[in-house]
Amino acid sequence: MTLVGGFVAQRTGDRRHLVLGFAAGLMLGVVAFDLLPEAMEQAPQQVHGVPAALLMFAAGFLAIHVVERAVAIHRGHEGEYAAHSHSHGHAHGHAPGPGPGQGERQREQGVGIAAASALVLHSMMDGFAIGAAFQAGTTVGTVVAIAVVAHDFADGFNTYTLTRLYGNNRRRAVTLLFADALAPVTGAGITLLFTIPEQLLGLYLGFFGGFLMYLATADILPEAHSPHPSKGTLACTLLGVGFMWLVVGLA
Repeated sequence: MTLVGGFVAQRTGDRRHLVLGFAAGLMLGVVAFDLLPEAMEQAPQQVHGVPAALLMFAAGFLAIHVVERAVAIHRGHEGEYAAHSHSHGHAHGHAPGPGPGQGERQREQGVGIAAASALVLHSMMDGFAIGAAFQAGTTVGTVVAIAVVAHDFADGFNTYTLTRLYGNNRRRAVTLLFADALAPVTGAGITLLFTIPEQLLGLYLGFFGGFLMYLATADILPEAHSPHPSKGTLACTLLGVGFMWLVVGLA
């Protein structure tokens, strides 16, 4: 199912803005309906009146924001929806000037690889969930497995889209897509050996949720709305959120 999601993302052609809008909706749904509730459940302790999982959520959001600002790859989208681009080829609304250097381009590509790698790790956690659920019982394990299979379509879709969005070539995107496809199987197998402490897993999920939230709202949605009218893109974003609501509800 992960590979199917990546295949769909590859075949979008000039409907890229709809793909990005849908991907952003999926990511927002994953964060709001899946990652944060799970993080809050597994790491409920509070630090100065705030749940630790939510502190990690803010830390993840700020971490990727600081990284993007530090390498100067995020150029501010406010008021630029009509003419926006990253450094890999779309029309841009800034004043003419020299293109980004090779070092900056590589750092931008590194953000895409880091984001996709985080999705691979998240898919491995999905595998952990399947393994743990089957330890609790066959019925529980089957329901969780079905939900994860549907969820992995979104993971594959986002893994390929994020890798390509940040200027990486198709080979890298496909490599990460295959890694994402193998990750749940690996995670399920690892549960036969040991389990991750719930508190640590909850903190990781909170941090990763902030990471995805930033990418969805600060990068992908502005990129999606820049070259085309926003009605279709908005509809796809709402569809992505609704799809994840359905998947989580089935779980």
